[in-house]
Amino acid sequence: MTMTLTMDDALKQLAQEQMKTDVPELRPGDTVRVSVRVVEGNRERLQNFEGTVLRVRGGGLDAMFTVRRISSGVGVERTFMIHSPRVEKIEVTRHGHARRAALYFLRERVGKAATLREKRRS
Repeated sequence: MTMTLTMDDALKQLAQEQMKTDVPELRPGDTVRVSVRVVEGNRERLQNFEGTVLRVRGGGLDAMFTVRRISSGVGVERTFMIHSPRVEKIEVTRHGHARRAALYFLRERVGKAATLREKRRS
């Protein structure tokens, strides 16, 4: 009996090869530092983007998360694909306590009001 790969199996295998293994568990409310590869002309460098995770969406190869930070008094949100080759490294610096899946209420808050409680260790 010969093994034939169906299209679905081939796609799953391709997706499995592209997935990263060193991804930390991300949850809304966590403070993360994302190292992103930025291409400027013919040069490539790493740029850190640190902020609070607003939401985590999708699963598998399509998983993405949105990070918000305040830069020069203006709120900046960026959405990253977790398994993207442009995302070099994801570090969780704080685990925040959030009771909902998407923290859109943080968009109206600035400064100390936008901070979340630290998650208690249990």
